[in-house]
Amino acid sequence: MNGRSRSEDTAAREAAAATLAEYDRMADAFRHRTSDHDVSQNIEALLDAIDGAPPHAILDLGCGPGRDLRAFAELGHEVTGLDGSAELVALARAGIDCPVLHQDFLDLHLPSVHFDGIFANASLFHVPSSQIKRVLAELAAALKPRGVLFCSNPRGENEEGWVDGRYGCFYDLTTWRALATGAGFTEVHHYYRPPGRRRAEQPWLATVWRKSDDVDAATVPQ
Repeated sequence: MNGRSRSEDTAAREAAAATLAEYDRMADAFRHRTSDHDVSQNIEALLDAIDGAPPHAILDLGCGPGRDLRAFAELGHEVTGLDGSAELVALARAGIDCPVLHQDFLDLHLPSVHFDGIFANASLFHVPSSQIKRVLAELAAALKPRGVLFCSNPRGENEEGWVDGRYGCFYDLTTWRALATGAGFTEVHHYYRPPGRRRAEQPWLATVWRKSDDVDAATVPQ
């Protein structure tokens, strides 16, 4: 199991299942609460880092009810959504005409070397720390050469646990940087959000990564 114990895997899957159940329960409320959130800075950060001319093949990882799927589609990109919550997937599919995959982050089935960019906005922090290296490596394998991964996660001091019925990991930049580089990514840049505030008032850490040249599908840990 590549250094992971069976108990760690079981605990991670139980945490993921409970987190997804909470998103299922609150799907409508979540859609209304987040519908007007402005993440254009994050969308631009991903697109600006992708090589070549658009349209680009984009995976919205943790697409929720589809707010950012619509933004990418309106910009002319070939966007695919993915979420582990069945209720959020249903909302996304009803709201926009693009593929939306129903997959748990701990059981991803993604095409190899397919996407130009992956947009993980407020999603990867839900992956338990025992699983994050594997998940990041799977995302690297799904990207084309020099493909780009964008992540925005609530930052912290490497705490891990439950908040409002959902499991989360709250990394600092040093730890998140080590995890991403260890999975085969090279940092492009990072910033804190919301913009224009003091660091103490910027709870979100946004990072942009490029797939390293020596990464291929065969390197994904099992």
